[in-house]
Amino acid sequence: MGGRPGPLDDAKQKRQRVISAPGRCSPSEVCITMLATDPSSQERAGQETEMAAVLQEYRTETGRTLLELVDESPLLLIFLRHFGCSFCRQTLDDVSRIREVIEARGIRPVFVHLGSPERARPYFDYYHLSDIERVSDPDASLYARPVFHLSRKHVFSHFLVPAVWKAWLQGTMRKHGIGMIKEDAEQMPGIFYLRERAIARAYRYRTIADQPDYLKLIA
Repeated sequence: MGGRPGPLDDAKQKRQRVISAPGRCSPSEVCITMLATDPSSQERAGQETEMAAVLQEYRTETGRTLLELVDESPLLLIFLRHFGCSFCRQTLDDVSRIREVIEARGIRPVFVHLGSPERARPYFDYYHLSDIERVSDPDASLYARPVFHLSRKHVFSHFLVPAVWKAWLQGTMRKHGIGMIKEDAEQMPGIFYLRERAIARAYRYRTIADQPDYLKLIA
């Protein structure tokens, strides 16, 4: 039947619009991405084409493209902050502790960092991640691609966030230390579960002290 769409039709279209651009949704829309209806086959094909083009451009430090890796198995793509950040180091520690669980589910964890390979190596070595695939992205170009669209915040704005101070005082700084800023300190981190050349789930940090549930993202 023809006619003017009603409120329920409008709501359904709105949900589908959110899903059609998963790389641009905010953290509050993660649940919507998980609960709303799947995009049409045409929309999904467009997303996969755009994602494939981006993943083909970027290589890990071993020389493999991200597209090669995602075509082999699902990826947990983890974008880090700068290496002087306590929370960046906490992320490395957290993933190191659950790496076997992630890989047992057939998912490969892959990191994207803002330093040079030489700068990154001692941190990955220290957290027992020497052999993990990782992408060096000093200009943060992958972070900024529309399919991921990770935000930027002025470095001093973090000092105004109570959750950051709380995490520091509860031991993050004591456990992981803090160092000089040698990378892009304004770039925010994020985590993306990639499956079949598309984002299945995404986590975009509201604060640098967020503690994402990695296993829930890949559930």
